[in-house]
Amino acid sequence: MLTTEGSIMKIDKGTIVTPAGFQAAGMHTGMKRKRNDLGMIYCDVPASAAALYTQNVIKAAPLTVTKDSIAKEGKLQAVIVNSGNANACTGKQGEKDAYTMRRITAEQFSLPEYAVAVSSTGIIGLDMPMNKIIPNIEHLHPEAGEENASAFNEAILTTDTVTKSICHQITVGDKTVTMAGSAKGSGMIEPNMGTMLAFVTTDAAIEPDMLQMALEDVTDKTFNCITVDGDTSTNDMVLVMASGKAGNESLTPEHNDWDKFAGLLKQTCEDLAKMIARDGEGATKLIEVDVTGARNDAQAVKVAKTVVGSSLVKTAVYGADPNWGRLIAAIGRSGADINAQTIDASIGSIQLLQNSQPMPFSEAEVSDYLMNDDITIKVDLNVESGAGKAWGCDLTYDYVRINASYRT
Repeated sequence: MLTTEGSIMKIDKGTIVTPAGFQAAGMHTGMKRKRNDLGMIYCDVPASAAALYTQNVIKAAPLTVTKDSIAKEGKLQAVIVNSGNANACTGKQGEKDAYTMRRITAEQFSLPEYAVAVSSTGIIGLDMPMNKIIPNIEHLHPEAGEENASAFNEAILTTDTVTKSICHQITVGDKTVTMAGSAKGSGMIEPNMGTMLAFVTTDAAIEPDMLQMALEDVTDKTFNCITVDGDTSTNDMVLVMASGKAGNESLTPEHNDWDKFAGLLKQTCEDLAKMIARDGEGATKLIEVDVTGARNDAQAVKVAKTVVGSSLVKTAVYGADPNWGRLIAAIGRSGADINAQTIDASIGSIQLLQNSQPMPFSEAEVSDYLMNDDITIKVDLNVESGAGKAWGCDLTYDYVRINASYRT
């Protein structure tokens, strides 16, 4: 079934393997108690690749390996992923283990080593259980089926409560281009990609440098605009692979349909980012903060992320408390260039402030609105025309419970 959103068509049952050329697999090795914990994406041709990584100065070993692979030719054919162990802060042994995962995967699928990316997520500071990983790589049998995609989606999860995937199509010239994504992330989401992994596949024809440029622009507007708890992990990565099998003319900014492709990538990443925010550890509500009237777009995003990341705003949303004082305080400490006398603010359609002055409103009506699963907060700074959004979730008792017992 297709759902049309402008020129972008959502494929309701599309998966990470819907784009031509891609296959996936996932299995349980015992790194985790029940869920699948080893997964793979495979492309039957060398695919243009682009990636962005955590901004944490301390980076896990798999990121070093993936950077090394992409730097060779800008192409990948496989990604090997494990959950349950982050392989972070594990010294020279951790780096050796990550390279071993790459080598064994390459040998198993008759690929050059630089055609394989490696990704890990889970507990920091523990040696990798290579006795569970290496023997099971040969048992991964990627296929282009829905069950295989689901098995992969589960294999990348940690504290997530649901899998996260999306698929869209557009027309480029006279060719149909498909793009799909799978992601994990639930906590340590901020700033600028938290403990999240996102994998995007597409059959579009595009060179690696053009794909990297598009990804950098889109990530600033999507994955870098979500927050759960203000912590940043060591393993975060968003990786895009493009098989070129759609047969379109190679995409560049000069191509007539470049904006359509960039819009497709943005929609895919935004959908995944919002799924991550919605599934924040212990979360019950998705919060969207929409800021307009800022000095520029970057300032608008700065305000939006400050508001959605405020623990006091998050707890007010959880408790359905119409305490707009927390909202205005967050705006004021954002560091953005604002005029303290010109701020308009609304929760849902209910205006709370106009020109920084309180407006009469029904607290009961706002409380009722805050009981919804999806909450929108709108802020107009009335300075210039900058606009931006950020997404997050409420802060609940369960967040403490989950993180207090993460290792146990």
